[in-house]
Amino acid sequence: MNILCITHADFETPGVIEDWAKQRGYGFTICRPYQGEDCLNTSSFDFLIVMGGPQSPLELEKDPYLKDEITLITQAISEDKIVLGFCLGAQLIGDALGGKTTQSPEKEVGVFPLSLTSEGFNDPILKGLPKSFPAIHWHNDMPGETKDSIILAYSQGCPRQALRYGPKVYGFQCHLEITKEGIQEMIKACPGDLKPSRFTQTSTELLEQDYGAVNQLMLKILDRLVSLESTMEGIAVA
Repeated sequence: MNILCITHADFETPGVIEDWAKQRGYGFTICRPYQGEDCLNTSSFDFLIVMGGPQSPLELEKDPYLKDEITLITQAISEDKIVLGFCLGAQLIGDALGGKTTQSPEKEVGVFPLSLTSEGFNDPILKGLPKSFPAIHWHNDMPGETKDSIILAYSQGCPRQALRYGPKVYGFQCHLEITKEGIQEMIKACPGDLKPSRFTQTSTELLEQDYGAVNQLMLKILDRLVSLESTMEGIAVA
C-alpha cells in the first residue's frame, strides 16, 4: 500500500496518519503544492489523502495549485483509488465531483460532538462507532454535495461533517488526525481563528481536550478503509 498525502501548511501535518502508515509498513509520501511541489508529477500510489489548510476552494485564483489538486483527485477517483480528505481536502473532493464548497452555518474551532446519520451508522468505515463522539473542528466552510454523495455525520454548527462520495471516496469536514502537539502549532499559527463565536473554544479549552481518544477513532477508520479495499478486490476476483 503506497499512500500519497497532500498538505497545505507547515503547521498542519498528517498527525497520527503518518505514524499509522509507517507502523503498518505502508509507503507514505508527502507532497506540498503550497511550496511549489508538483502534485501531478508523483510516483504511483494506491491511497490519496488530502489534508486541511488555510486555503479555500472558493478562492482558487488566489492559490491556483489547488486546481492541480482537483485534477489529481479526479484522476485518483477515476482510477478507483482510495481517496480521503479532511477539511479543505474534503471540500476539494466535493469540488472535483461537481459539488460546490459553501460556507458553513457556523464557524467551528474546538472539540465538539459529531453525530452519525442513519447512513453513517451503517457505513462500512463508521459502522459500530458511537452515534455521537467528539471530533476536532477548525473551519468556516463545508464540502459540497453531489448527486451521489451521502451525508454520514453532522454537528450542531455544520450539517455536512462527513460524506461518502463513492465506495472508496470519503470527505471529513472535521479532523480526527490532529494530535495535541498539532493543536498547539495551529493555535500559534492561526490566533485570529480563535476570535470568540458560538462554537469557538479558547486556547485553554482546546489544550484541555482528550486528543488521544479522537486519534484512536482515526486509526480504526484508516484500518477499515484499507480493509475495504481488500474486500472489494476479493469481490472483483470472485
